[in-house]
Amino acid sequence: MDADRRAFLKSSAMAAASAAALGQNQSATALPVVDGGTLDSSIRWNKAPCRFCGTGCHVQVGVEQGKVVAVAGDRHAEVNKGLLCVKGYHVGAILYGNDRLTQPLLRQGDQHVEITWEEAIDVVARRIMRAPEKFAFYGSGQWTIPEGYAAQKFMKGGLGNNHIDPNARLCMASAVTGFIATYGVDEPAGCYDDLDACDVLICWGNNPAENHPVLFSRVIDRPAHGVGGREKAARVIDIGTRRTRTSELASEFVLMKPHGDVPLALGIMHLLVVENRYDAAFVQQHCNFRSPQESNPTLQGESISFDEFQRRIAKYTPAHASELSGVPEDKIRELAALFADRRLRITSLWCMGMNQHTMGTAVNSLVHGVHLLSGHFGKPGDAPTSLTGQPSACGTVREVGTLAHALPGGRLVANPEHRTQCEQIWNLPAGRINPTPGYDTVQMFKQFMAPNDGAGDVDTIFVQVTNPGQTLPNLNALLNRDQVPKDKFLIVADVYPTATTRIADLILPAAMWVEKNGIFGNSERRTQQWFKMVDPPGQARDDCWMTIAIAHRLMELGHEGMQDKDGRFIFHVENEFGDEVPIWQWDHYYDLNVDKYLFEEYRQFTTLKHKNLAPYDEYVAARGLRWPVVEQADGSWRETRFRFVAGEDPFVANGKPVDFYHSTTQDGRAQIWFHDYQPPPETPDDEYPLWLCTGRVLEHWHTGSMTSRISQLKRAMPTAYVEVHPDDADAMNLRQGEVVVIESRRGAAELPIWINGRGAPPRGSIFVPFFDETKLINLVTLDATDPFSKQPDFKKCAARIRRKTSPEATE
Repeated sequence: MDADRRAFLKSSAMAAASAAALGQNQSATALPVVDGGTLDSSIRWNKAPCRFCGTGCHVQVGVEQGKVVAVAGDRHAEVNKGLLCVKGYHVGAILYGNDRLTQPLLRQGDQHVEITWEEAIDVVARRIMRAPEKFAFYGSGQWTIPEGYAAQKFMKGGLGNNHIDPNARLCMASAVTGFIATYGVDEPAGCYDDLDACDVLICWGNNPAENHPVLFSRVIDRPAHGVGGREKAARVIDIGTRRTRTSELASEFVLMKPHGDVPLALGIMHLLVVENRYDAAFVQQHCNFRSPQESNPTLQGESISFDEFQRRIAKYTPAHASELSGVPEDKIRELAALFADRRLRITSLWCMGMNQHTMGTAVNSLVHGVHLLSGHFGKPGDAPTSLTGQPSACGTVREVGTLAHALPGGRLVANPEHRTQCEQIWNLPAGRINPTPGYDTVQMFKQFMAPNDGAGDVDTIFVQVTNPGQTLPNLNALLNRDQVPKDKFLIVADVYPTATTRIADLILPAAMWVEKNGIFGNSERRTQQWFKMVDPPGQARDDCWMTIAIAHRLMELGHEGMQDKDGRFIFHVENEFGDEVPIWQWDHYYDLNVDKYLFEEYRQFTTLKHKNLAPYDEYVAARGLRWPVVEQADGSWRETRFRFVAGEDPFVANGKPVDFYHSTTQDGRAQIWFHDYQPPPETPDDEYPLWLCTGRVLEHWHTGSMTSRISQLKRAMPTAYVEVHPDDADAMNLRQGEVVVIESRRGAAELPIWINGRGAPPRGSIFVPFFDETKLINLVTLDATDPFSKQPDFKKCAARIRRKTSPEATE
């Protein structure tokens, strides 16, 4: 099945694996790569989504004698149809690194000493009781839906404290604000089926060949198999600031300057308008025009007429757009001509390049606008689609709303009606939920690093399923152990030692992936469930249990917020006999399915924004369902492939072919935005003459805390590096493999040079992946954020290379 596509993926997987023939110092047990069509019947197999990225590939997990012994791609899963990437083929080994955390550890002086779980929970609860308003909870898009929901209810419904935010603030917050500004509601209208149907795929500053290879394979495999009824190959246009593996496989590569995506989108829209090649009928029926207010701009913006939009965009001529973007005028005209051709189906894909951007909300909105203005929306293959990097950034962060300003199901803490709805569902006293948004990620850690007797009003942070000691930008300012005030307290739950656990005051050992029940939500709105299959090692326990146990201990200590208005524990759960189950006690946590209880409670929140979910048991029987999922007359549950489109979306009003029913203007219309180009906050100069961009590689996922413990992956990509253009290397007299210092105005990191490597930056630009905890490039990066999403820009700052033997920068 899909021989060529399978060959593409397995060649990348086997290249990494064969580069690491098993040998000495193996960090994790090697598991066999199994063909999903030949599963060993002597092994017990069950389904689970992959633990890594937001694609949501399904794997079959083979268990024997209480241990995961094999994984295989799930041929019954629509997302990946039995295929996996190199990380997915080895996902089972993430459980078995030899340095798993297995016991709670409390810092005493310069050491961590073992304590009991009872002591650990008490330490956390008493720390919170000292000043509940100064406690913050930092999670991620790796939280399962029940884990994130429990944390959300604990913080906003229990403590009345909105200082909860995820690391997804660092990776997809601008996608959220872009969707909301355009459609009034978050998340893509299209789905992965668009990749099978598009004639043109445009990658806006992302590298799916390495970061979403299974999805990318759906496009590049089509010439051989005519996937989705398209017998011809899709034209793949890779727009980026450096050549990547995606560039190698694309039909063409378009080089742009850093920050150049904004003027490029404006230039395309200018040509569509000035040449009268936009889809006038679609725009007149389904769109309005908006622009940010001059002062205190919001996601609602202000209305402008089409004539005013045309006047404002007039200056983005091909010449001006080319000057700002670095894209040749003829290429801008060619891209505009593609969008003007309504015979084509065009899908745009983006990820961190457009999101980690000080104009992230703007460029997201503009690319949506290009599709709306040209009418490339609402048909299979016609879609603007953002991808996510974490397995449940959508399902947990965006839908459950584990953001400082949000409540479950698309609600906002600042909205009185939304607060009342949540208090009613949670059976809380009126006024329990705080109306003031909490701190976003960057502000949260700034407050943590500030003295309590000064501006700092966060004194304790609980970190789950993420590694901010490696991922935060400008680490010297945001999380530097040597500069943390002595009265601050950092609690970290994780599975392995990380850059964050090393500076923690209290470390809690966590269960991972199939060591617990779970539910994720992937990048195409697909909700995916799995069951616990093996036990975690030692005293490692579920993150969700930790939250519930802390809440109950707070109730025992007298915190009134841990009870509802009837005096019951806010996580009160009963068995089929009506008896309360003490799920805060680990020995009773699995007496029933806590995930199911929390999910069914959470489902009540999902209908407001038409993100309807089916009952838990429907997900047990399926390889995920794309919301909204609605019950049919016969009792079955129907998923939705394409939102806002008649015949696909059940909430489209009768008689409307397209209905943006959550429109910010309340008229069923989407918003086409104008945003004027603003230069980046920092650009190269004489002192720091290079652009620095950071990102990911095929073999490792995020900070490498899991993948670096898989021998095959670690050996295939053992260390981070700095990509340098050969001419820049010659000018600076740098040699291949030489270790140099990368410096900015904020900090420095040492990395080996890679010339003519996997990627190819242009002159004046360097690239560093961030997976290596021994080479913290985020000591160098910038913490400037988008004004709407509060997402930092990891893709561009001014840097220089200095040889270790010289105190001066070499240029």
